[in-house]
Amino acid sequence: MTKNKFYITTAILYTNSKPHLGFAFELIQADVLARYHRLKGEEVYFLTGTDEHGITVSRAAEKLDKTPLELADEVAIQAQDLTQQLNISNDDFIRTSDKSRHWPTVIKFWNQLKENGDLYKKEYEGLYCVGHEAFIKKSELVDGLCPLHKTEPEKVKEENWFFKLTKYKKEIKRAIEEGELNIVPNSRANEIINLIKDAEDVSFSRPVSSLKWGIPVPDDPNQTMYVWADALTNYISALGWGQAGQNFEKFWPADVHIVGKDILRFHAIIWPAMLLSVGLELPKSIYVHGFLNVNGQKMSKTTGNVVDPFSIIEKFGPEVLRYYLLREISSTEDGDFSEEKLIARYNGDLANGLGNLISRIITLVDKNLNAELIYKEELLDADVALKISEVVARCDTAIDSFKLHEALAAIWELIGFSDKYMNDRKPWAADTSPEEFLKTMTNLVMMLHHIARMLQPFMPETADKIMHILGVEPGIDPTENYKFLVKKSAGLFPRLEQ
Repeated sequence: MTKNKFYITTAILYTNSKPHLGFAFELIQADVLARYHRLKGEEVYFLTGTDEHGITVSRAAEKLDKTPLELADEVAIQAQDLTQQLNISNDDFIRTSDKSRHWPTVIKFWNQLKENGDLYKKEYEGLYCVGHEAFIKKSELVDGLCPLHKTEPEKVKEENWFFKLTKYKKEIKRAIEEGELNIVPNSRANEIINLIKDAEDVSFSRPVSSLKWGIPVPDDPNQTMYVWADALTNYISALGWGQAGQNFEKFWPADVHIVGKDILRFHAIIWPAMLLSVGLELPKSIYVHGFLNVNGQKMSKTTGNVVDPFSIIEKFGPEVLRYYLLREISSTEDGDFSEEKLIARYNGDLANGLGNLISRIITLVDKNLNAELIYKEELLDADVALKISEVVARCDTAIDSFKLHEALAAIWELIGFSDKYMNDRKPWAADTSPEEFLKTMTNLVMMLHHIARMLQPFMPETADKIMHILGVEPGIDPTENYKFLVKKSAGLFPRLEQ
């Protein structure tokens, strides 16, 4: 295993329809963590991809008069396009329909589960939620419907392969309670510990008559691997497990799986049990985000209230969408999306806040110092140095705790502090001495530089633009006698009308 490595994954996007804003939110969260750990000098591997098999994809394709693979190809291309438009820094993109990269790992994994005595075949009768791609208990229904998808489950009676999940319940519970498997926030860990009590062995296949689109079960041509046996292994197939993949030795175990709360139990119970069965290390952490709501209802392909991220990017740009989702919505709780709230955040925080601060500082340096400022450490006020240090520490702590919204709140606190510092000292006043002016602007330029550095994981394009305006190479930490060569530019965030 590589020292100072960081392996982060998103859940893979289901290809029954085009990517929605919820997937964009998860991509952005993961990207912040990947960029942050790269800035710390760690070797990062950032994986995302598409989950392409299952009944839901087959039915969606049939409605569109396409094959499941044709639909999966389209959605996979859209997902990759979304990563590019959002400036996501993923190192890899895995597709579960990939017969050369993904299938060999899945088949090897299945065979090892079977060799270890953890797969058996039995007849089963139960309720099947197509939206979940999972069997659901009658006690979980609300008025006879799946509470998440608002659909009536199908009654199913069939013979399937089952995985001995119950064999590993105690070990998983111990790993969570002792922090070996860290689930964030802690309330989700408690939720999983309660769910483990009633966890049963889980179906790992469906008859071909019910599910044709998927990976065939080895040595059983009448059965197709069920979604969780297939999809969850993407986290190791992308690293080449079972295929002499050097990346697996370098990066496993995953440092962070980022998932939505609706699929936590699969990642925190089934996936660890699978790993324990084949003797692999458990992931270190699972970070769980909430739902994006529209008018108080979960944004979901099934319920049809999906917001198209491509249209939001086209209208406002990727940096604005990144900022809004990361700042407005708690990293671990549900949050509402609306364009009205986005515009309010934009005008208040970006146009009036950050954009205005940049413009004021650069204009004063350009006009009064011929666009040059040579940094002298003795000119930095002690209270400013202390404030910068405090905010940087709070920002780092918040990111490490998966409280990205709190990290941005800390950065904006420094923006507010900078504004107040400027207004209190009034460097534009006629009676300000050249020495006092230079001292004030040195402090302001250094605060702006640190703001840009802290923004790099969150708003990478904006951070680079601020560095360019300050005449600083990204990644440079100015030292004594460093010369800032500022460049006036058009406002980064012109105000928007509602």
